[in-house]
Amino acid sequence: MTYRLAPLFCRPWALNGMTPRLIESHYERNYGGDLRRLNAISEELAGLDPAKVPADAIARLKRDEAAALNSTLLHELYFASLGGDGRAVPEPFAAALARDFGSVKAWRQQFIALANGLASGSGWVLLTWLPRDGRLFNVACAEGAPGLAGGVPILALDMYEHAYHIDFGANAEAYVAAFMRNIDWAAVQGRYEDATRIAPPRPLEQKEFGDVPAVSPEEVKAMLEAGEAVQIIDARPRHYSTRAEDIMDGATWRDPERLEDWIGELKPDQPVVTYCVYGFHIGCQTAIALRKAGFDARYMAGGHYAWKAIGGKVRRFDEGDRP
Repeated sequence: MTYRLAPLFCRPWALNGMTPRLIESHYERNYGGDLRRLNAISEELAGLDPAKVPADAIARLKRDEAAALNSTLLHELYFASLGGDGRAVPEPFAAALARDFGSVKAWRQQFIALANGLASGSGWVLLTWLPRDGRLFNVACAEGAPGLAGGVPILALDMYEHAYHIDFGANAEAYVAAFMRNIDWAAVQGRYEDATRIAPPRPLEQKEFGDVPAVSPEEVKAMLEAGEAVQIIDARPRHYSTRAEDIMDGATWRDPERLEDWIGELKPDQPVVTYCVYGFHIGCQTAIALRKAGFDARYMAGGHYAWKAIGGKVRRFDEGDRP
């Protein structure tokens, strides 16, 4: 495909402390150069026959294509971030910054610190909305590093030397201060509103157990640390438990196929959490059986390996753990 040039968004003559010469050079040489390079790579890729070209040659071109495309996209966002009064953050967006950073001042301090931290190198500083978590993040991307996977950048500051050396020489901090004075917050807020309409990734669900209450390993860990009375049942199948090396600290292993033999050991007035190896069928089925018997039972999502993945405490699984 052929990528089209985005018109310059800001008015270079109206910027506070940044000259038209700097913006023009940045737009023409760096953004324009990346766009031309991107189109050249795209054209070369379109003419290749993967069956006849070495895999490493195609891989190199695809890496170059991704780098050029990322650079053009970030440059377009950079120019679209300029042209306003950086001091006047609209109230709705100021509230969003306060929600995710504590205050507008705290956001500003962190964003500037990330930018100044790149002054001796190169890269980008991005304010990014992450649909998965439903919040804003400041992200520092050193040269060649990607941004947040799944994130939507809404504000971009170019920290490559070409973005400031004409006006500021090596004084990157003065450039950062000038950028902050010129942020177009109305445009940023518009991009934020668009970004927040993006749905987060669909949760992974076991449809056959969709109505069985689950609890996350983090929640179980918090229960135990708070000293809450909760009965943890390791319901990994016997054939698996015979070769298991560890068990969740605080859990009791019970054979899920012989539930009627041990259900009488449970205290009916205390909640029960069951888990299996990965949080699939066995842990869910055990929780269902216990709920039918009148217990407040839930299964731990992700099972034993989710517990270990969050750093949950385990102990050695001894023969004495298997009745």
